[in-house]
Amino acid sequence: MVGPPPLAATRLHLLLLLLLLCCCLAGGASASPAAAALRRVSLRASPGGLCQRLLLPLGYPCTEHTVETDDGFLLSLQHIPHGKNGLADNAGPPVFLQHGLFQGGDTWFINSAEQSLGYILADNGFDVWIGNVRGTHWSKGHSTYSVHDKLFWDWSWQELAEYDLLAMLSYVYTVTQSKILYVGHSQGTIMGLAALTMPEIVKMISSAALLCPISYLNHVSAGFVLRAVAMHLDQACYYGHPSAELSEILDSLCDDELLDCNNLLSSITGENCCFNSSRIDYYLEYEPHPSSTKNLRHLFQMIRKGTFAKYDYGWWGNIKRYGQLHPPPFDLSSIPESLPIWMGYGGLDALADVTDVERTVKELRSTPDLLYVRDYGHIDFIMSVKAKDDVYVDLMRFLRAKQGWHSSY
Repeated sequence: MVGPPPLAATRLHLLLLLLLLCCCLAGGASASPAAAALRRVSLRASPGGLCQRLLLPLGYPCTEHTVETDDGFLLSLQHIPHGKNGLADNAGPPVFLQHGLFQGGDTWFINSAEQSLGYILADNGFDVWIGNVRGTHWSKGHSTYSVHDKLFWDWSWQELAEYDLLAMLSYVYTVTQSKILYVGHSQGTIMGLAALTMPEIVKMISSAALLCPISYLNHVSAGFVLRAVAMHLDQACYYGHPSAELSEILDSLCDDELLDCNNLLSSITGENCCFNSSRIDYYLEYEPHPSSTKNLRHLFQMIRKGTFAKYDYGWWGNIKRYGQLHPPPFDLSSIPESLPIWMGYGGLDALADVTDVERTVKELRSTPDLLYVRDYGHIDFIMSVKAKDDVYVDLMRFLRAKQGWHSSY
């Protein structure tokens, strides 16, 4: 069955999302009872690593790895060197998968082995590596801080690009002694595009495939997101909105004839043609993953200002950090013209809007391979029951062609 979940379930899931934003995400008040309760809920995905939870039971080879960033975060990586029936000494090129906002590495394996990109790549001979950014269920360590310390959460997607991706990709590059095929979805494309402007990162990448690519958010049309931006929900969370008021926030967010909170997913991402809502209880065993309030504020800055730039600390803060009044932009034209790029985007995506994607393409020096799926929304590119045929076949064609490699699978 593919369709919207029941009203009661969507409002519950929306309330859980608000709890996650306002209670579990750091940068605001001290932990409340609601925050503690939600932390207990989120631990459903904690026993054992991702390999143990999802891949090993299905017969896929999988090992856990830990890397430390330059600012002390301990990140979890998973390595799937080949498919269930592959040969250990016949590994293809390394491909690195980077998840999006409120997701973790599990998102690449959360559907069946025939539908999930992580399994499909492994079964087609790729040497698969999975990234998990700081703060997710799989990457909650730090050399100094605990998840209960405010400084543990003092970061946005800027640090995810500059520190997390640098550490994870450097590790894979060192282990494999090979340039890496980069695949990102949503926030994973924001991180990727920012990181590809950095010479120390782009030199490790052979090609990049971006699902729902985002660098600009000028034309976001998701009702929930626009309402949250207008209400300055990021600032309310930052200053510690009392948990007792979350129901009122929910009612305010949904008190708009243009905002359909009966369908949570479409309110946040736009319509998704092929998302299997009958599996939502299973998805909620793993997602949503935590992120930081500062990250949310950075994303809201992108929407309000129409820029693809570093975090805005205000004039005085920017002068202290950047030596200038305004945060420096990430210059897409600095991404090497020789780097092959593939982009998959959808006509119903309310976050990675077609107009914004076209602006991104225009600012690149290269001409990316483009796959436009008219009836796909934001989540369809990773969770559609038809994504293998609609998206992944073409994505793998690109990865193989740019690598000069052909799988025997």
